Amino acid sequence: MKDGGDQPRTLFTLEEANLRIPLVTAIVSDIVTLFTDLHDRRERLNELRNRSEHSEYREEVEAMEQELETDIETLDAYVAELSDLGVELKDPLTGLADFRTLVDGREAYLCWKLDEEEILWWHELDSGFSGRRPVSELQETVSASSTATGDDSHDSRNQADAT
Repeated sequence: MKDGGDQPRTLFTLEEANLRIPLVTAIVSDIVTLFTDLHDRRERLNELRNRSEHSEYREEVEAMEQELETDIETLDAYVAELSDLGVELKDPLTGLADFRTLVDGREAYLCWKLDEEEILWWHELDSGFSGRRPVSELQETVSASSTATGDDSHDSRNQADAT
């Protein structure tokens, strides 16, 4: 079995990425909740360590450290699950994630955030969140390439609506 670094990158169409949003939402929601909780508990643990170096709370601190380690492993497993789906987590605090795609023959990201019901944004690989642009800019490109490949799903949908 290949390790994560040897796996080919998954490239998504906008439709394919949007079909994964319900599952990605569940995973990213768990990540954001656990990440926030871990951060808060780590701060409390550091305060406890600083207050009582003579260790009247040593057993409690050790138990908290073990719980943190277990939850960090769980968090890592959630991130790995996203990665296995081809999704790149960009910010575990806000739930920002990217799906690789092709735009005019070059790789780019379809950009999604936890509070969004569908993918509304895209950006170049090197521009990040601040470079997000509306996916409506891509619609013409996507429609044109669907037509070029003989994909008549749009026509079928319109025919189904007419019946």
